Amino acid sequence: MADTNAQYDKALAECREIFVGKMKDYGASWRIFRPSSVTDQLFIKANRIRSLEEKGVSRVGEGIYPEYIGLVNYSIMEIIQLEHGHADEQDLNIERAIAWYDQYAAEAKLLMERKNHDYGEAWRDMRVRSLTDLILVKILRIKEMEDNQGQSELSEGIDANLYDMINYSIFALIKLSE
Repeated sequence: MADTNAQYDKALAECREIFVGKMKDYGASWRIFRPSSVTDQLFIKANRIRSLEEKGVSRVGEGIYPEYIGLVNYSIMEIIQLEHGHADEQDLNIERAIAWYDQYAAEAKLLMERKNHDYGEAWRDMRVRSLTDLILVKILRIKEMEDNQGQSELSEGIDANLYDMINYSIFALIKLSE
């Protein structure tokens, strides 16, 4: 059996590297996104993955793997926006952005470890396409909650759905790497 924690750490390190690189290139321009705009970015990425899975070919030259990295990073960015509010300008230096990234990524990993214990690593027997569908469902749930001003009757909050999406995306990255 593969070492899930090591595989998770490797996939997350790759996502973090991309996040840091884009912070160096663009700064914290993403801080002006309101959470609902980040949700729409997540939807675009997940929908593109599903489209590529269906069509089997990309005309832009980028495949599914980088889109899952984008899902991890945008999910963490949306958690940051929910926790700290959006800004009207780039108000975040790279050190603070990375610290927040690491904080929320660590929380996602702790959640993964707890759920993996309870579910017995069921994700290993899932298809990547099913992970894509689960992510799309989570995004649609978030959109519905956003349209209801964050209110829900029985469901977990927006942040819980984002943490699940981080973990589903990392599971997909692991599966695509195997």
